[in-house]
Amino acid sequence: MTSIPFRHQPVMGHEVVALLADVPAGLFVDATVGGGGHSALILDARPDVRILGLDQDTSALEAAADNLARFGDRVIFRHTRFDFLGQIMSDPTIHALAPEGLSGVLFDLGVSSPQLDRAERGFSYRNDGPLDMRMDPTHGQSAADIVNEATMGDIAHMLRDYADERFAGRIARAIVAMRPIESTTQLAAIVRDAIPAPARRTGGHPAKRTFQALRIAVNRELDVLPIALDAAIEHTAVGGRVLAMAYHSGEDRIVKDRFRQAATGGCVCPPALPCVCGAIKTVRLVKQGSITPKQTEIETNPRAESARMRVVEKLAVRSQMAGS
Repeated sequence: MTSIPFRHQPVMGHEVVALLADVPAGLFVDATVGGGGHSALILDARPDVRILGLDQDTSALEAAADNLARFGDRVIFRHTRFDFLGQIMSDPTIHALAPEGLSGVLFDLGVSSPQLDRAERGFSYRNDGPLDMRMDPTHGQSAADIVNEATMGDIAHMLRDYADERFAGRIARAIVAMRPIESTTQLAAIVRDAIPAPARRTGGHPAKRTFQALRIAVNRELDVLPIALDAAIEHTAVGGRVLAMAYHSGEDRIVKDRFRQAATGGCVCPPALPCVCGAIKTVRLVKQGSITPKQTEIETNPRAESARMRVVEKLAVRSQMAGS
């Protein structure tokens, strides 16, 4: 195993702390705790808040436990995927810490820098390693399983749907023709050779989109996200906030859709007329559109450049109904 430490450079850390300055005291969920970077900032800024850190990566949880040890029992962890948030909230121990609901929830989506940098995890097209890409390496289908067993049509659909890859058909044919494929660099070379030379000269590494699509498919990232966002909104207390940071257009579309659904209650009435369809809004949008990193942050952490953060605040539904 590599000796590369699991460090977590939190993206838009100052913005996250500012957005949580006025949330209720109590239990806050870091749904993708990673190395604990965001959690440390929140715990320092809010001494009246405890953190429940979730992650499906055991290496991340071990690192977070070390990095957050100074906060003692203000931090608890669960090894789980974030779409199990609803079930976690029914645990009597957790419910007792947040009987009125959570102070808020943070989702920092996608793959972390330590996961990319560790060759044995198989996320990177630059480092030679096994084709794995599982956030939770203890179970589930690996990238090698998909690459070596899926049909050519399924691979092409995956590349189009999850990465907008315009050469999806050519890449899928090359992958099937070159099976078995065992390593990240082997796959990266196959993808590179399948893409026409003129297209390889722009847009970064030619395998970037293929690796992104595989990672999303392996971890079912776009399938589990709506479930997790809805559960976060449901279990957040009035005045609490849900923050979601996405690095991929597909993730951001889902965040935008679920937040808009909660902010409108699914209202189908004409925008210029009063609502008569019985829709009940459960959140308000804290900001129209997304929040993006400042240029100074991007210069020190280039991987932050694609981040888009959206934020909602839980409403008092009963008082809203009474005033409607």
